[in-house]
Amino acid sequence: MHRQQLLQLLADYRTPFNMEAGYVNRTRHFVEQHPDCFNRELLPGHVTGSAWVVNPARDQVLLLHHGKHHQWFQPGGHADGDADILRVALRETHEETGLAPEHIHLVDAGIFDVDIHTIAASHRGPRHNHYDIRFLVEIDSTLPVPGSDESHQVLWVKLEDALRYNNNLSTCRMVEKTRRLRHSGR
Repeated sequence: MHRQQLLQLLADYRTPFNMEAGYVNRTRHFVEQHPDCFNRELLPGHVTGSAWVVNPARDQVLLLHHGKHHQWFQPGGHADGDADILRVALRETHEETGLAPEHIHLVDAGIFDVDIHTIAASHRGPRHNHYDIRFLVEIDSTLPVPGSDESHQVLWVKLEDALRYNNNLSTCRMVEKTRRLRHSGR
């Protein structure tokens, strides 16, 4: 599969958030300029895929305490050359939660959120950007979530408490989008 699929997803995506709209434009430009945008070796950045995981009532979100970055995030990770970024997000959700794929339900095949964030230089490599494409996923919060060795902890938190775990702007935006979904009944 080619990057054309991602370019179409980005072209179809609309956001009411100005900063995110800028991220969408920057991501589209980056993908157009870099045929190898899905490879983690590409610097100064590469495309990643993640999932904003909510329970069916949309009043809880699943967060992982990342083993390498020591922060709370949604499941996600590198595409490793896979141009189907939705498949990447679902694969990462399966791997990082330890749940079987049949328990992971895609709410919508369209983009839920787009973010660009900088990864600091470390022994693993130089400073670079992640052009993160996020999808909305639903999991039953009554299921035990075994997690994986990539995370110190996996935790369901109340939607209104999510910002206590990660208060970056992209988490704020996804919390707000989830609130809007709850109020619209979707």
